[in-house]
Amino acid sequence: MNEHQRIFIAFVKLGEFLREYCSSDVNQGEWSQKLEETIILAKHKNGWFTKDNVGFALKTWSELLKGNTLSDWLGAYDLQQNKTKTVAVIMAGNIPLVGFHDLLSVLLTGNKIMARLSSNDTILNYFIKDYLIFIEPLLKDKIIFSEERMQGYDAVIATGSNNTARYFEHYFGKVPNIIRKNRNSIAVLTGKESHEQLAALGEDIFRYYGLGCRSVSKLFVPLGYDFDTFFTSIYSYHPIIEQKKYENNYDYNKAVYLMSEFKILDNGFLILKNDKSYASPIASLFYENYDTLEKLKEHLENDRNQLQCVVGDGILDGEIAFGDTQKPSLTDYADGVDTVDFLLKN
Repeated sequence: MNEHQRIFIAFVKLGEFLREYCSSDVNQGEWSQKLEETIILAKHKNGWFTKDNVGFALKTWSELLKGNTLSDWLGAYDLQQNKTKTVAVIMAGNIPLVGFHDLLSVLLTGNKIMARLSSNDTILNYFIKDYLIFIEPLLKDKIIFSEERMQGYDAVIATGSNNTARYFEHYFGKVPNIIRKNRNSIAVLTGKESHEQLAALGEDIFRYYGLGCRSVSKLFVPLGYDFDTFFTSIYSYHPIIEQKKYENNYDYNKAVYLMSEFKILDNGFLILKNDKSYASPIASLFYENYDTLEKLKEHLENDRNQLQCVVGDGILDGEIAFGDTQKPSLTDYADGVDTVDFLLKN
């Protein structure tokens, strides 16, 4: 068995472990207990990492880390063309394990990862690292989490804001790189959506408290759109206001909008504001009216580099179904840049 096969099997076993953990009400075994403790600690470290949201992230990855799924994904590439290298990865920490896809891509293409973790998501990443090394000891020399100045790397994958991207471009510009900037996700409504579709849209809006780039942060609606049906359909998500950090953001943003005399719509746990921006604050959702779908399509095409996901029903090419933004496949690359192709060709 060669090195690639051993690493491949390690990830498959990680998937098996996560599926067993997520499907069982009783934690069995030492590593299950460690993961339970890790999830509790992650919540203490970062209040947004609730057990529900961390569990959702773990379950999502458990379904992707299957032998046939990984084989189908990698089968589209010629892994033999890879030149073994050390890849520096600057990870975000906005949602649980948001940088895992990069770790997976780097290791399964035959490279070594040197990762700088976000302070918001260290606990879960260290658990994953420890479990992978437990399954396959050769990974001990291939996974490095560094808090020191990064050096000795051959390529870089860096995720951050538009502001940090300028720093990344200056600092890492001399080596092959992927530098990711701010992106947001939107939904296009026509007024013909069913109750079920709008309820599913609630998942796209509220999962991870709207902190992910795949979280819908803005709606495009036709002139005269009646939001009553929308508010009724998403009402089942109202317990989100019981999360203190979310409630604090809701109260703060509502106060700011009211003092600024902005016209808002409010259902007690989500604030809607007419705004041309794509990035809405936590507990808020921006919306914008459109005249015709043809004009809207042209507008969105011009802003393609600012968008991660577009939710709709038969409106735009490449759109995502209601409720599916937080269920990316392995080929749904951040910013639309093929990470595996980049790793193999640089």
